[in-house]
Amino acid sequence: MSAKKPKRQKHVPQRTCVGCHEIMPKRSLTRIVKGPEGVKIDPTGKAHGRGAYLHDERSCWVRGLKGSLAHALRAEINEQEMEELRSFMDGLTDHEKESDSVIKKEESKEL
Repeated sequence: MSAKKPKRQKHVPQRTCVGCHEIMPKRSLTRIVKGPEGVKIDPTGKAHGRGAYLHDERSCWVRGLKGSLAHALRAEINEQEMEELRSFMDGLTDHEKESDSVIKKEESKEL
């Protein structure tokens, strides 16, 4: 009689959010890619180009759009691409109450 082998655990890819630097499973983050067509949101996670990841939280997007996203992508983000990213960010909500104060502080600095 042979003994049953324990099931092998599936590898879950981990990525770091460029906004808050938290390491999470790749599927729980949004990928932004710098490809041949410029900087775009990659909902499939498979587009060609250099990618960076952000949480689906407004506070991470605010921090990321300030510069850490461009640095991670090794690219300059032009105004049209920035508007597309901001419009996606506007549809997000923040789950943390502490981060609401961070957003207000950072948005007031932009003005």
